[in-house]
Amino acid sequence: MHTVWKGAISFGLVHVPVKMFSATEDKDISMKYIHTPCGSPISYVRRCPTCDKDTTWEEISRGYEYEKGKYVLFEKEELDQLSAQTEKTITILDFVDLAEIDPIYFQKTYYLSPDQAGSNAYQLLLEAMRQSGKIGIAKIAIRSKSSLAAIRVMEGCLAVETIFYPDEVRPISQVPNLPENLNVNDKELTMAKLLIEQLSTPFEPAKYNDDYRESLLQLIEQKIAGEEISLAPAKPQSNVIDLMAALQASIEAVKPVVTDPGPAPAKRTRKTAAKKQAANTDTAETAIGGNTAPKPKKRASSKAKKTIS
Repeated sequence: MHTVWKGAISFGLVHVPVKMFSATEDKDISMKYIHTPCGSPISYVRRCPTCDKDTTWEEISRGYEYEKGKYVLFEKEELDQLSAQTEKTITILDFVDLAEIDPIYFQKTYYLSPDQAGSNAYQLLLEAMRQSGKIGIAKIAIRSKSSLAAIRVMEGCLAVETIFYPDEVRPISQVPNLPENLNVNDKELTMAKLLIEQLSTPFEPAKYNDDYRESLLQLIEQKIAGEEISLAPAKPQSNVIDLMAALQASIEAVKPVVTDPGPAPAKRTRKTAAKKQAANTDTAETAIGGNTAPKPKKRASSKAKKTIS
């Protein structure tokens, strides 16, 4: 990995020399603008519209537009001096619980490794944070950009999450068309909660793929190979949504498939066993004689004989 930043973590009077590495990478497929008639890539140049000429980096300074068309200028050395005090130190201000930070504040993740003779202090901070379950809130400056940061333990490594300052997060009150009064159908709510329950599962990052990037790479390979590309027509979409029907269809789609085991076997009792044996006997007699033999009549009791005589 390429070292992004070198400095130290400071908490109290403890100094932990560290190196910083990007924990994530952008895998977006980069494309250039091409001049279609000749196939050449379009180049972008630094050009001054007033002087009507290209400029070099030596002729360029930084400026802030305080009024339309009016700028205050800064040299690189002036801006570097502002961040000189903080650009080499990650100063931990507080320790908090990770659950207290809303995900909207997180920006980018970096890994930290011990630098030079800082291994002991690095391990001490890592283990103390692991056992306490806390994360550190710090200030950090990377490439002249100051930001807050959250330092936490990730699988035996200290990681830094740069986070926005509160005034960089836009208030929800600026979002248009939010419902003022909650008005939800109880049946639809019950079905929505059932659907959420059926779709709930432990988070497994490995099962999610960038389908768009995979499809685009496949399309690139086909074009390189000179294959003919055919695109399926998009399905027409309707703006009319039957919530109940959509919820019901969604629940049916995620229901687990249950194989029909067939009718459950009847419980075997002495009575049913006797009936079954008798039926088998009758069947056997029919198979041998062609007809079922008549059952002998029961002999009358002595009491019945007296009555007859």
